[in-house]
Amino acid sequence: MKTRKLGNSHLEVSAIGLGCMGLSHGYGPATDRQTAITLIRTAVDRGVTLFDTAEVYGPFLNEDVVGEALAPVRDQVVIATKFGFTFGDDGKQQILNSRPDHIRWAVEGSLKRLRTDVIDLLYQHRVDPEVPIEDVAGTVKDLIAEGKVKHFGLSEAGAQTIRRAHAVQPVTALQSEYSMWWREPEKEILPTLEELGIGFVPFSPLGRGFLTGAIRADATFGKDDYRSQVPRFSPEALQANQTLVNLLGQIAGKKGFTPAQVALAWLLAQKPWIVPIPGTTKLHRLDENLGAAAVELSDDELRAIAGILEQVRIQGDRYSPAHQARVGR
Repeated sequence: MKTRKLGNSHLEVSAIGLGCMGLSHGYGPATDRQTAITLIRTAVDRGVTLFDTAEVYGPFLNEDVVGEALAPVRDQVVIATKFGFTFGDDGKQQILNSRPDHIRWAVEGSLKRLRTDVIDLLYQHRVDPEVPIEDVAGTVKDLIAEGKVKHFGLSEAGAQTIRRAHAVQPVTALQSEYSMWWREPEKEILPTLEELGIGFVPFSPLGRGFLTGAIRADATFGKDDYRSQVPRFSPEALQANQTLVNLLGQIAGKKGFTPAQVALAWLLAQKPWIVPIPGTTKLHRLDENLGAAAVELSDDELRAIAGILEQVRIQGDRYSPAHQARVGR
């Protein structure tokens, strides 16, 4: 597995990481614990060194599974987790909370669940409008000085928030959605990150599964599958967006790779400091995703893909209105 550095930091990780959320949260019932641990440890065997989790995934369950899976190889991997929420009386409602005292409380819990004495990369999961980002960055700066955290990250933050945070404590990475079917970061976020020397960790790099070609227009999703609430996964949007998958499949077929591999290779080709974190619950999909690191797209192929992307108009919002309100602050 090739490696990359996240921006100007010295944090070197595998070119493709593993997003662990779907093992416990968001896409239906949690994966059997031992099955999840086996998948994570197989990823380590395949050369993956960046593993992404968060306290909110479960809540708390995913961190615990990731911690158990990686404990035997803790010194070989980079663990990223996130703070930023408290939970309602039902234990599931997500309430933004990045007060300094809560950040400290959250970090102590994450350290215990992850079975470690230091978090390699700590993200603010979503910007909290009630707490100045300078206070958030200052708290993480103190945690770094105390040896409990190594690197500071933000998730789905806007350009000005990134700049303000970076002025207090250098931001190592931004994690936000970016893929062939969500290219909004190209307008303002990518130039900002390049200017400041910040790495980019795209989540949902396969469009929550859509870019694999496995989700057809008549697909349905259970109530415990997050995609059931996403406008982009309505039958009408799936039908309209199938054009992109069809064109992606044609390019992949010519190269002898899968659509997922071409979609990930396209991301890797955008900037040398981009490290996507596709998630999966299946070993064969893990191998498929990691195989993208070996896919080389020529300049001609990248220009052809760029032309296709300019022609295709993706239908449907990527978030429900409630979730969209938390993005880009």
